[in-house]
Amino acid sequence: MNFALFMFIALLLTGSVWLLDHFVTGKGRPEGVKEPWWVEYSKSFFPVILIVFCLRSFLVEPFKIPSGSMIPTLLVGDFILVNKFDYGIRIPIINKKIVEIGNPEKGDVMVFRYPKDPGVDYIKRVVGVPGDKITYQDKQLTINGEKIKTISTGEYSYIESGLNYATTARYNESLGKHNHEIIVQPEQNTYYPSQVEDFPGRENCVYKQNEFTCTIPQGHYFMMGDNRDRSNDSRYWGFVPDKNIVGKAFLVWWNFDHFKRIGTKIN
Repeated sequence: MNFALFMFIALLLTGSVWLLDHFVTGKGRPEGVKEPWWVEYSKSFFPVILIVFCLRSFLVEPFKIPSGSMIPTLLVGDFILVNKFDYGIRIPIINKKIVEIGNPEKGDVMVFRYPKDPGVDYIKRVVGVPGDKITYQDKQLTINGEKIKTISTGEYSYIESGLNYATTARYNESLGKHNHEIIVQPEQNTYYPSQVEDFPGRENCVYKQNEFTCTIPQGHYFMMGDNRDRSNDSRYWGFVPDKNIVGKAFLVWWNFDHFKRIGTKIN
């Protein structure tokens, strides 16, 4: 079950018990008689659940990184905080925006609901916003005819799976207001045609050998992982609609295996 929905149900249950006791069942209770346990618990938990629900729904929400698609920016096991406010105020559960505040910008690291299964949260980097024409050819990203600047910074090694080490080429990429690191494996394909799915707006994309070009429709975003060759992203399943946006990742607040990462800002 969606956690926000679970919290909302808990909020309704505890709040209803509290109100029912206050206005109905508690009226005839003799003074000094202890409240039933379910009433006592509801009164205790309701304000806590309300505060947590409001914080998670409108201000900040925690997430855990389950995969290596955003290495080296985010590592497996990172616990991160996501700003729910920057991209507008949304009604919890249905995620409908009711107050415009801002929109995702190129280079932002964003959490969103996976278009193929909205019950699953994904995190990637925004590489294209509505109206952009992006091309990815031979590991070079081009947006609206302008090549995105990348500078080689040597090699990067990490544990890919189990005890297997992967050594990749590392680059500093300048995307929008963000300077961040990406890793690529030059000998691998830019994308794998067999993994490209049929997705809404597929007609906006042209796939060629070791190259693809997409024009992003209004109200949608194109996402890619910083671990470019180990990321299941918009290359394969398409655009992220605005209604699927969860928020902007901004801080690593915990990692059981890498304590030095605690407090790391996400760029």
